[in-house]
Amino acid sequence: MLGQGRHAGLALMLFLLLVSREAAPIEVPQDPKILQDLKQPPTIIKQSVKDYIVDPRDNIIIECEAKGNPVPTFSWRRNGKFFNIGKDPRVTMRKRSGTLEIGFRSGGRPEDYEGEYQCFATNDFGVALSNKILLRVSKAPLWPKEVLEPVVVTEGSPLVLPCNPPPGLPPPITFWMNSAMSPIPQDKRVSMGLNGDLYFSNVLAQDAHTDYSCNARFLFTHTIQQKNPFTLKVQTTEPYNDTSYNATDPYGGRKIPESTPTLLSPSGSESSKMVLRDDQLLLECIAAGVPTPTIKWFKKGGELAGRKVKFENYNKTLKIISVSEEDSGEYMCMANNHLGSIRHSIFVQVKAAPYWLDKPIDLVLAPDENGRLVCRANGNPKPNIQWLINGQPIDSAPLNPSRQVQGDTIIFRSVQMGSSAVYQCNASNQHGYLLANAFVSVLDMPPRMLGPKNQLIKVIENNRTFLDCPFFGSPLPELRWFKNGQGSGLDGGQYRVYINGTLEIKRARAEDEGTYTCVANSILGKAENQVRLEVKEPTRIVRGPERQSVNRGTTARFDCKVKSDPSLPFTVAWTKDDKPLSLGWRLKKDEESLTIPNVNEGDEGTYACTVKSEIDQDSASARLIVLAWMCVFLCDRPDPPMDLDLSDPAARSVRLTWIPGNDHRSPITEFLVQFEEDQWESGRWQDLATYPGDLNSVILQLAPFVNYQFRVIAVNSVGRSTPSRPSPRYKTSGAGEKQSRGLQGRGSKKDNMEITWEPLLNLERNGRNLHYNVCWRRKDSGEDWSNVTTLQSKHVVHNTETYVPYEIKVQARNEFGAGPESNVVIGYSGEDKPTDAPTDLRVSKVDSTKANIHWKPVDLNSVQGEFKEYRLYYWRESSLVPSLLVSKEKKTKGFYSTMAEPSGILSDLVPYSKYKMFMVVANSRFEGPPSNTVEFTTKEGVPDAPRFFRINRRNLDTIYLEWDKPLEPNGILIGYQLKYQTVNGTRLGRTQLETFLPNMTDFTLRLPDRSTRYKFYLSALTQVGAGEVYAEESPHFANEGDPNSNQVDIATQGWFIGLMCAIALIILILLIVCFIKRSRGGKYPVRDKKDLPLDPVDHKDQDGSFDYHSDEDNKPLQGSQTSLDGNVKESDDSLVDYGEGGDGQFNEDGSFIGQYTVKKDKDETEGNESSEATSPVNAIYSLA
Repeated sequence: MLGQGRHAGLALMLFLLLVSREAAPIEVPQDPKILQDLKQPPTIIKQSVKDYIVDPRDNIIIECEAKGNPVPTFSWRRNGKFFNIGKDPRVTMRKRSGTLEIGFRSGGRPEDYEGEYQCFATNDFGVALSNKILLRVSKAPLWPKEVLEPVVVTEGSPLVLPCNPPPGLPPPITFWMNSAMSPIPQDKRVSMGLNGDLYFSNVLAQDAHTDYSCNARFLFTHTIQQKNPFTLKVQTTEPYNDTSYNATDPYGGRKIPESTPTLLSPSGSESSKMVLRDDQLLLECIAAGVPTPTIKWFKKGGELAGRKVKFENYNKTLKIISVSEEDSGEYMCMANNHLGSIRHSIFVQVKAAPYWLDKPIDLVLAPDENGRLVCRANGNPKPNIQWLINGQPIDSAPLNPSRQVQGDTIIFRSVQMGSSAVYQCNASNQHGYLLANAFVSVLDMPPRMLGPKNQLIKVIENNRTFLDCPFFGSPLPELRWFKNGQGSGLDGGQYRVYINGTLEIKRARAEDEGTYTCVANSILGKAENQVRLEVKEPTRIVRGPERQSVNRGTTARFDCKVKSDPSLPFTVAWTKDDKPLSLGWRLKKDEESLTIPNVNEGDEGTYACTVKSEIDQDSASARLIVLAWMCVFLCDRPDPPMDLDLSDPAARSVRLTWIPGNDHRSPITEFLVQFEEDQWESGRWQDLATYPGDLNSVILQLAPFVNYQFRVIAVNSVGRSTPSRPSPRYKTSGAGEKQSRGLQGRGSKKDNMEITWEPLLNLERNGRNLHYNVCWRRKDSGEDWSNVTTLQSKHVVHNTETYVPYEIKVQARNEFGAGPESNVVIGYSGEDKPTDAPTDLRVSKVDSTKANIHWKPVDLNSVQGEFKEYRLYYWRESSLVPSLLVSKEKKTKGFYSTMAEPSGILSDLVPYSKYKMFMVVANSRFEGPPSNTVEFTTKEGVPDAPRFFRINRRNLDTIYLEWDKPLEPNGILIGYQLKYQTVNGTRLGRTQLETFLPNMTDFTLRLPDRSTRYKFYLSALTQVGAGEVYAEESPHFANEGDPNSNQVDIATQGWFIGLMCAIALIILILLIVCFIKRSRGGKYPVRDKKDLPLDPVDHKDQDGSFDYHSDEDNKPLQGSQTSLDGNVKESDDSLVDYGEGGDGQFNEDGSFIGQYTVKKDKDETEGNESSEATSPVNAIYSLA
């Protein structure tokens, strides 16, 4: 017995091991190239419903559609027997389909084709089955002929008028009408029951009619059958008068005997009801009595409230939609009036036809793989599970050692080619059945690439990038990525490979450019595809449009300067107010700007430039405000808003209303609302919000527990108004705080962790007595939370292990309670120095400026912190050029790699030099011990440009060239190369070449013509080739005074151009001044006017001053043409002449200090000076 138990246990363990090694089923991609060659068993994709009722007036169509490869063929069974379609001329099957069409044009009865139909779809790999389709023909029988005697009933008695409609298919809908085809009025007293009968809780005299008729409507035939009408006679004890009836007194003042409630439906004290899951439950309770009873419903041990339960038919019907198991139980209805009550219990049982828990799904396996089909269903009673294969019971199928049936599961082990089939699962009980098809397809297919070949992907630098490589094969191939055909596969660190073959590059950099190859391998072969990745610089607007306020009629200009990758073409599009801007004859666009000349009010709006390349875009916008003409002089800042008022107070908001001030001819564009609170920063006004200029009433969203007052500032194109007077104060109520932000945990020492967060702002405290509850625990340890309460925004956890992850959270509290907890954040305790050093540091493929480096990585646990990078220290030990001194400054370069065999490229090296390097591993705070030190030398390269290159003219016939050796020769100099050619405007002559030995650093060129100019290109040479070119152009003319100086063209010098511009500006100003003097009158000598008598029309005031407004105003200006008779003398008058002894001075407001009196004892020579001052306004009118 012990041996048998041991063997059974071993067998069970082996079974569990096999099941656990099941391969995940292969998902076949919906790719036409795959599906075209993929051989698959049939699958039913369309079929008629199980209970199929058809209209006898139409042809019968029974649907059955299936897919598969090869295309399936179809056959049918009727009532369990083969249905020979070819022998029945009325039955046809659609092409490439199993759908049956039964026509009756040539005669025949649809009833002859009633029965149970089942479709079979077959190909070389199996047979799929449809449901069993029960076909029935709709029926609408006539009402039986009957003679109905008049119904006589005493007033106040109950009554039931039976309907008993004929049994149609499907059952008809019943309703009661009179001879005028009007519905019988129904109410609490009179109503139709679920069975169609008409119930009277008590009969009244006005119920006496001769035309109570029950009607049955049949849906399929769209016909209505009518029962013979009932005649109702009501016997009364007192005479009845129609005029005495009203709704409040249905008895018209007559005495009707009252009665306690009795039940008309259902009968007895209890009954039962069975309903299927997901069906509709209808419970009915109709009572008789005078007065009419009221119906109430209860459920024993449960509530009837909820969206599922509805009461209809004046509370006589309880309705539950989509019944579930919890709806079973005892339901009670109670009918009562003031004389008494009666109860009835209905015991509801909820049964269930089978429903799916786990429906079997198609299974695609490769040879020798394992898998399973699961068919789980539930119901009440519990359904029976039966398996079939290709439509036949699996028990009668040939034995297959790779298949084992265990109740609701079929397990497949080491499947082989040729064992593909369609399996059916039938779950059934007395209330119905479920049938599901699931095929098992054994597929062997070599790896295939499904995506486009040699795809080019362009990505913006520092963006996340996905390289797709869709593939398929059976068995499922293993996919690996390689870069530039090298390496051991890309995964980890910067790279991540998804199961669908996509390679993610977390942050694309310039060094990530290259050709990536994805290779799919399986035992049946391999396939590969390549993706070329190009990393581009982002397209950005480096100088965008800025907000402008311009005068009408002037020119506005918006900048849009773009910086982008040179290889990425881009387009610039302009919009105005989010609509495309049409560029016509007026609006001009160039590469970097948009120009709007002669702006008008219609140009005002928000302008945006959007720059797009094929892979990214950027945009910037600004608003243009057009000012009215002369607004610069006539407009002013607005007056401050007035009469601030607070209304609609709420816990966190209040409405602020104000009256705008005068806008001074420039419309107000916005209002700025500011606030001041008296608890934290009393007296300091802070911006709260801005609102459009057309609003003067807004709802302000406020913080809790703050005593506010507000003020408003108006803004127009000129500027801001002064602030308004403050509003009354408004205090909001307190509440719990906001969630703390910026939570993080990091160690400052190797055995601690500092938990820090951003303290709540004063306006976020929302109450007094603010403190923080800090919680932490070791991640994934299952420990309880440790916590501490602090007033600060920092807490230090001591005695931690080195670099251990912790879960941390913080919650703020005040006198009103606790605020929301922060999200749980992962923090780390302090870091320590890494203990291990990278090993086997070495170089390969060294050229003049680059070297490939390789090393063996450290165990990441030895980093004792967050792994940052492998940090390479390298320095230039010496140059291989003799006697050349070099700087030995150490440089660093970081490499982030978690690969098993990391490598990197060290670039920007100086050619022909000896280098040394070593490597350390670094965490966030420390570096580990150094690796081995490696020496290597770079190869010879091309030299730098010569240190300087000067061109001098020592005489008119020669040019003297002089240069110096390069700072970095990058190898052994073997000479210099000079190319030169004549320059004549934009035309260049033939290139000539001169070479020099390395010890030559000057050259004299004889000029064939003194006016000839040359362009020179000088470069140094090593064995590798010519280095960087130093280009210079000979001067325009010789500087004979200083033979060592270069020739200079004075017309191109900045100082000369500036001088000429200044002279032109001075001349323009003088012309303007002369024009103003010409128009307004200039200075004149006092002596010319001193001896002239006063004009006889001049009137002296009582104070001795003269009336300034005289006919003198009508005299011609100085220099103007005289009158025809020549008697009018040119005006040489000056107000200074009338000063009383003093200079013609002005007060600060521009008025004269002295009186306009005759000037005395003034030297005549001083009369040449004018006291006239021209105001800016006068100047403007003069120019106009």
